[in-house]
Amino acid sequence: MPAKVTIICLCFNHAQFVKEAMESVLQQSYPCELIVIDDASADNSVLQIEEVKSLYPHKDIKTIFLKENQGNCKAFNMGLKITDADYIIDLAADDILLPERVGEGVKSMELDKEIAVNFTNANYIDAKGNLLNEHYPADKFGRALEKPPEGEVFHDILAHYFICSTSMMYRASFLKKLGGYDEDLAYEDFDIKLGLSRNHPFSYTDQILVEKRRLKSAMSAKQYQRNNAQLASTLLICKKALGMIESKKEKIALQKRILYEGKQAFIHKRFLLLLAFLNLGFKTILQK
Repeated sequence: MPAKVTIICLCFNHAQFVKEAMESVLQQSYPCELIVIDDASADNSVLQIEEVKSLYPHKDIKTIFLKENQGNCKAFNMGLKITDADYIIDLAADDILLPERVGEGVKSMELDKEIAVNFTNANYIDAKGNLLNEHYPADKFGRALEKPPEGEVFHDILAHYFICSTSMMYRASFLKKLGGYDEDLAYEDFDIKLGLSRNHPFSYTDQILVEKRRLKSAMSAKQYQRNNAQLASTLLICKKALGMIESKKEKIALQKRILYEGKQAFIHKRFLLLLAFLNLGFKTILQK
């Protein structure tokens, strides 16, 4: 029996883009289930979602329309609980999957049952869909000029950001074993990458298979702003990581990450968080 794939598409005020995101799933060369969760949008996102669903009555589309905003982590976990898929992609409603994304992911992950995540190269696009740049600079054939780490990547993830989260396909059983996304966090990708990579390898497919939109309103563009909860979540993730490290190399990687995030806290005048990062840094020095 072919592996089942579910795309969980999270929408929050993405009326301008959600139809294109949904259609990018429906046009995959490998058939998959689509679960669209609208997280209490204030625009007409729900109408756009319902319109696409009506245009594709024979496609496997499920919808959840939340009355109160739950945030990405809680909303995603709602979708995770109702699918029995083998593989899962978390798709923001302003991003796009290219037609071979699902098929290539399944191909890679079926080669080794221990692979937790398959990731790929990506194009960054603007609000109008114009190409900005590739995630990994690529040649004219779309191959990365310098391939990223794959296999055992816990240290690399701890040390620096290098995986475009939009490009990730999860093995559902491993993701569910971790309990899905941590609902106490304001964002999920750094934490879930660490959790999955601690005990499982990641695979890389050297193709541009997704398009990620860069918008001024995106969560990533606001992560260090005052009153934004993401930096506090990063602190919590680093505290978790302190209990996960198993070597001096990983300890140094965590210290570098703490130093970087502490610097951002200082630059953006978030001094209480700066003190918390400094305190955590001292704990890593003292830990044997």
